[in-house]
Formats: sequence, structure tokens, C-alpha cells
Amino acid sequence: MTLAIFDLDNTLLAGDSDHAWGEFLVEEGIVDAEEYQKANDRFYHEYLNGELDIVHYLGFALQPLAIHNMDQLLDWRNTFMEKKVRPMMLSKATQLLDSHREQGHTLMIITATNRFVTEPIAEALGIEHLIATEPELVNGRYTGEVAGIPSFQDGKVTRLNDWLEAHDRNLDGAWFYSDSHNDAPLLKVVSNPVAVDPDPTLEALAREHGWKILSLRD
Repeated sequence: MTLAIFDLDNTLLAGDSDHAWGEFLVEEGIVDAEEYQKANDRFYHEYLNGELDIVHYLGFALQPLAIHNMDQLLDWRNTFMEKKVRPMMLSKATQLLDSHREQGHTLMIITATNRFVTEPIAEALGIEHLIATEPELVNGRYTGEVAGIPSFQDGKVTRLNDWLEAHDRNLDGAWFYSDSHNDAPLLKVVSNPVAVDPDPTLEALAREHGWKILSLRD
């Protein structure tokens, strides 16, 4: 069955869930407002500029998960979904997902954002398969470390290939939708690469390669 693969942040969502989670932690007084906000914004701009050190960033992003128990984290996440994520959802994204479902395609999200943040978003979008950066979980608590390879840049290709092998699937006829030049490695290996509201670097790359460009913004 054909895979329809989607980046999440600024693709299916009109915003970045990872950055929004950091904003939520600041707004709720869960982290030091000034210090955390500055770091969160700095890492986000490094990501946009293609300069992000993913290991350094994840050391920052996963730390709040490690210092709170799971019940508290899940309670905060429910509030985060209502306050931050649902307002970022796009009707045109829903229509695109439905179009692929009607064609019998298997839907997947592949994102650099960690699974704790993205799992309920995938569920809300009705997408069964999620490849996300995996926060290490030991005895029911997050450690602040990463388990395995982060699904970022070339890591998305590696993680997807591992999934394909485990599920006896292939990329024949596959689609991949993304807004970011960081996803160029995966866009280059699928049959149907699509730039969605692309950043300037990806837009130039898409035009150079003749990739489809579309907007899901209302």
C-alpha cells in the first residue's frame, strides 16, 4: 500500500508544536520564563536557519520531562493540546489527509519533535503511524535523554527505512509533504515530494527539482 508521509510542524499545523510546548511551559510558570524563552527562541531560529545541533537542543527540550512525574506531565499535555495545538489545526490539512485516505493510502507523520508532544496530535489527526524523536523512558519516568536516532534531517530517512524493514513495506509511489529544507534528504527519496508552505530554501529547491508546491493555510 502506498505511503502518504507528512511532516507535522508548519506542515499539517500552522505553527511548530515543539516551540509551542516551550511557550506553554513558560506561560504556565513551569520553567523559568526569561531564561527558557530565550533558549527556546534561539533553538527555533537555529532550526529555521538549518543550523540546529539536534543533540544540544534535545538536551534542553527533554529536561522538563525528566523533572516531573508522568501524571503531572499528561495533565499539562491535555491543557497544551486545547490551548496551543487545536488552534493550529488546518481545515485544508484535514481535507488533504482525507483525500489520501480515500485513495487507500497509509498515513504517517514523521517529525523531529518528540513523541510525548506529538503522539496526541497524531491521534487527533487520525494518523496511526508516527515516527518521532523518542525520549528515553525508564520505570515510567523520562530520563531527559534520547532513545535511538532523532528523526531529524538524515535521521528521518534512517528511521523511516527501519520502519519499512520492520513492516515489510517500501517507498513505491510514496508521498512526502514538508515545509522545511531540513527535510530535503527525505523529499529526495520519495516518488512524490511536495513542498507545503515552504521556507525560502525549500521553495528554491522545489522549483529547481520540479517538485509540487502547495499551501494548506486558510
